[in-house]
Amino acid sequence: MQQVKNGDTVSVHYHGKLTDGSTFDSSEGRDPLQFTVGSGQVIKGFDDALLDMKVGDKKTVQIPVEQAYGERRDDMMMEYPKSDFPADMQPVVGLELHMSDNTGNVFPVVIADVQAEVVILDANHPLAGQDLIFDLELVSIG
Repeated sequence: MQQVKNGDTVSVHYHGKLTDGSTFDSSEGRDPLQFTVGSGQVIKGFDDALLDMKVGDKKTVQIPVEQAYGERRDDMMMEYPKSDFPADMQPVVGLELHMSDNTGNVFPVVIADVQAEVVILDANHPLAGQDLIFDLELVSIG
């Protein structure tokens, strides 16, 4: 029976949890996730966990922060002048916004703090700094 190797296109059902058991994402009720193994489309730990699996195999893997979204980085925190927000917008901690850089790339940020003159924006991935647990089921190869 065929086993997953780098370069294979696979379909996978998954249930992603944090170490406290709370769910952060799942394919339940949706089509399985389809991607090419080893292409960088998913985090390294997810890719590596699928290697050598066969269709129908199920397993649970713990993915350390280094093979997930990495550690939280202070250089991903930025101050943004409160006066640059639209007049009709009230910045609130936890609000997710989308910003663009000088080349037009759009990326999500979350308001981490609101101070008198500035708003602190966090551009870290929401799962940065966390070990992840995935329940995986290989649906198809190819």
